[in-house]
Amino acid sequence: MPLDAPEPGQRHRLGRSALARLLTLVPLLVLLGACQSRRDPDRLIVASRNRIDTVDPAGASTIGAMQLLSAIGDPLYAVRPDGSIEPRLAAQLPRISADGLRVVVPLRRGVVFHDGTPFDAAAMVFSLERFMAIGTLSYLLGDRVVGVRAVDSHTLELRLRKPFGAIPQLLSAINLTPLSPAAYRSHSRRQLSDRFVGTGPYRLTFFTPQQQRLEPFGRYWGRPPANNGLDLIALSNSTALFGALQSGEVDGLLSQSLEIDHQVALHQRSEQGLLVQATGPALNIVFLSVLSDQPPLNNPLLRRALALSLDRTRLIERVSQGLMAPLQGLVPPVVAGGTPQPWPAYDPAAARRLYRQAGYCGTRRLPLELTFRSNVPSDRLFALTWQALLQRDLGDCVELKVQGMETTTAYRLLGDGAFQLIVLDWMGDFPDADNYLVPLLGCEQAAGSVCRKGGSASSGSFWSRPGLEAELQRSATITGPQRLELVRRIQRQSADGSPYLPLWLVQPRMWVRPELALPRFDGSGRVLLQELRRR
Repeated sequence: MPLDAPEPGQRHRLGRSALARLLTLVPLLVLLGACQSRRDPDRLIVASRNRIDTVDPAGASTIGAMQLLSAIGDPLYAVRPDGSIEPRLAAQLPRISADGLRVVVPLRRGVVFHDGTPFDAAAMVFSLERFMAIGTLSYLLGDRVVGVRAVDSHTLELRLRKPFGAIPQLLSAINLTPLSPAAYRSHSRRQLSDRFVGTGPYRLTFFTPQQQRLEPFGRYWGRPPANNGLDLIALSNSTALFGALQSGEVDGLLSQSLEIDHQVALHQRSEQGLLVQATGPALNIVFLSVLSDQPPLNNPLLRRALALSLDRTRLIERVSQGLMAPLQGLVPPVVAGGTPQPWPAYDPAAARRLYRQAGYCGTRRLPLELTFRSNVPSDRLFALTWQALLQRDLGDCVELKVQGMETTTAYRLLGDGAFQLIVLDWMGDFPDADNYLVPLLGCEQAAGSVCRKGGSASSGSFWSRPGLEAELQRSATITGPQRLELVRRIQRQSADGSPYLPLWLVQPRMWVRPELALPRFDGSGRVLLQELRRR
């Protein structure tokens, strides 16, 4: 049946729904029409559900804001799709002192900001100190960096609190993009939400939360954009976005927050040659947080039994029709240390043995409550599907009840231990194993196997083990094979404790009209907007 075809007896109700969708589309169509009347064939429109409330790197924290900043700003380093490091505004890889506490970064010469002022070490110091002072994500630097200074006009020095092996990956974070001191002099200690003056391949010439207009920067130091400019458009309605790409009103569509049915339909159209689909590295993990410090799930046998009760293959097929990949670890496989995946595969017979060992099955069932984020459609579908699968395969052992809760409320209650089981997702600020392990397993104050303060408590699990925090701290200071083995050991031991149950990976996608070339993603999961072009 066509997407808009009404079922018998439902024509009047669906007619009103269609009218509502049309009214939602009208502002977009007017806006796009205005853009199209002004643009040449090589100017492109990219749409998503990414409302962007600030373009200040000190305030930006959403995926959409990071995607925009990557087009109008430059990092010191970038992560390639294969995970290797590419110097960008840095002239070469950093030089690190023997004690690991001093990092020297030579800077590229001949770079200018969008206002024509030169980029140099003083500008980089200004930008980093500003970020540490007022940044929403200031902990990225503040937890690791004591201070920064300009050694000379094009040499930057960072002094670290303790050695940090992933310093190039840290300096690839797009929030740390430099800003023109001349343009931000009056905003050195307060954020500037609607303007941006950086060094990137595009200048930001118009900004609202729903639309951003990008023009190529004629004095860009690197390869110029392959298009004549971009308009980034945001809509909260997935149906409207889907229709805009189908009709050609927009040239490209980013996958973030699109309804899964629309993603599947776009994927199928790309397989038919009607669209072009590109995928990026899967860095976003979805998992269950397990309340491990209170009965009944303070029993490790039951947490292990639950880990064996997840039929990821069937769940993913039901939730995403195969668009997502199963996950059996806390670190994505594309990140160093993310393989092998140590959490167990589905094994209902082994799960039943553990439930029985813990005193359940037969006349006594384990009562559990799963909370899903009510405004995330895939969460609800997962919860209902898992509930049905458990009832079918282990119904004499487990009774799972499900409830929905709005995301903001759920996050506010998470650190209070309010949920036995809750669906969460996480994406590191930059692609490094520590950015997944520390927020979920870190613990500043532990009592045996219980975490009272730290990442594990904030994530609703409250699990720890003796020596774990020391291993996490050590992981941050070493590199090479020794670090990979430590990361893998931390994951194996965490899998034994099962404070979290990994579910699946979310892979970013972009769909473009067939007349456009295949888009490319960088190693941080962002589309290289400057490479978008017609064939």
